[in-house]
Amino acid sequence: MSLPDVSRETKERLSHYGALLEKWNPRINLVSRASLSDLATRHFEDSAQLYDLAAHPVDHWADIGSGGGFPGLVIAILARETRSPARVTLVESDARKSAFLRTVIRETDLAATVVTARIEETEPLAADILSARALADLPTLLGFAARHLGPRGTALFPKGATWQQELSDAQSKWQFSHSVDKSRTDPAAVILRVTGVSRA
Repeated sequence: MSLPDVSRETKERLSHYGALLEKWNPRINLVSRASLSDLATRHFEDSAQLYDLAAHPVDHWADIGSGGGFPGLVIAILARETRSPARVTLVESDARKSAFLRTVIRETDLAATVVTARIEETEPLAADILSARALADLPTLLGFAARHLGPRGTALFPKGATWQQELSDAQSKWQFSHSVDKSRTDPAAVILRVTGVSRA
C-alpha cells in the first residue's frame, strides 16, 4: 500500500499527524528540523514501505523506540483502513515523546497503545511483526527481537549504507534467517526481514 493508494480519510489522519509533529517538534525534538520539510518521503513513505513488506493480516505489530512515531504511528494509521494489524504497541522510554504519541493516537482514533518503558524492561510482547527505525545497531536490535518477537514473528529493520557490516557483526553473535529488500526512499538503504532469532 503506497501512500498514493490510500483513502481520503487515511490522508487526513496523516496530515493531522504531520501538523501535530510540527507543533510539538520545537519543544521535544521528535525528528530533525531539516526533515520536516520533506515529511511525506522522509518519514511517511519511508515508514509505509514496512507495512507493504509484512504478511497481512497481522494481529499484533510492535514498534520499539518509537520516538516521533516512525514507523509505528504510520502503521497504525494505515491499519485504521485495513484492520491489519489489529493492534499496534509503541514502546518509548521518554515520557514526553510518549505523551506526543498518545496525543496522535487519541486525535486520529487509532487502535494503538503506548508503553512508556525501556525496551529491555518491557514485558515480552509476543509480536507478529517487530519494527525499529534508527534505534540501534543490528546486534542490539536482535537482542530486542529475541525478547519481543512471537515464535513465528518477523522483524523489519530499516538500515542505512553500513547494513552489510552490521549484518556481518550480527551473524557472529546471533542465529537468524534474513532477507534484504531495497528501500523505496533511499538508494543506499535496505529493509532487513529477520526471523528465527536465537543466540549463536
